[in-house]
Amino acid sequence: MRPLSFIIFLAILSLCLIITSLFIGSVPLSLQTVWSSLFESNVKGSSLIVSELRLPRALAAFATGALLAQAGALMQVLVRNPLADPYILGVSGGAATAVLIGMLLGLSSAFSLTGLAFIGALIAMFLVFVLAHQKGSWTPTRLLLTGVVIAAGWGAAISLILTISPSSNLHGMLFWLMGDLSYSYSVSFAFTALMIGLVLSMLLSSQLNVLIRGDKLAATLGINLKQLHIKIYILASLLTAAAVVQAGSIGFVGFIVPHLIRLAGLTDHRVLLPAATFGGGILVLAADTAARTIIAPQQLPVGIITALIGIPLFLYLLQRDAKQ
Repeated sequence: MRPLSFIIFLAILSLCLIITSLFIGSVPLSLQTVWSSLFESNVKGSSLIVSELRLPRALAAFATGALLAQAGALMQVLVRNPLADPYILGVSGGAATAVLIGMLLGLSSAFSLTGLAFIGALIAMFLVFVLAHQKGSWTPTRLLLTGVVIAAGWGAAISLILTISPSSNLHGMLFWLMGDLSYSYSVSFAFTALMIGLVLSMLLSSQLNVLIRGDKLAATLGINLKQLHIKIYILASLLTAAAVVQAGSIGFVGFIVPHLIRLAGLTDHRVLLPAATFGGGILVLAADTAARTIIAPQQLPVGIITALIGIPLFLYLLQRDAKQ
């Protein structure tokens, strides 16, 4: 399949999944009910389930997955390791810790929580790069291992916050940490961050194509490595922060989607980045739909579904890379 055809296919699949998610749930809805909720002004009864619950949640799920996939694609270029991802490198953990502190202090606006998440993500990435830096250089393997250790540290910090949190907030915090889209903040804010991130990433796509082949080649071609590293660093942190504020800490999306797209032969970042955007949205949207229906009327955290997919695939690819 040609790159443009592949992206169009993913876009159509995304739209189909969004529409499908409106019908599926603890209360199955008819075509007429969904139609009236979307296209009629006098919405009431069951139609409110679509307009006020399912549609905003579906859009939030798509935006969250797209943000994580974009961040994962950027991080994989930055560390030149296909196993890199916001969750594995501890960036999601840093952002989640900052958001929980904000919740503990009584903050609730999307702007303030996103700001805290952005700061937490920046601190997490800064710690990973500083601690992995030895004798003037770092290796992708050292970065990955350092990220795993930092992620464990953020896990301990999160446990401490949960321990001192009021019991009335504890259940909601735990569910949010495992990936919860029930209380997503402004969907328009998430899509704004998504579009800004995609535009900025696409502006860097030509340099990313060179950087993925090594710093020496990039420097030879006149690319300012320090400046490019900082741009990727900040952009990946912002994308991760926006995703964490929407749905908590959802793992493996940023690892799975860009890696599978590369395995399909699409390595040009001018194609990979928009394809990853749709692919990440599709994955989280499908996972959220499954989480709402598997044991309906109860709901599972989205992070459980993505972990069930991501952990076996991560172990397989890790073993595959080790054999090579």
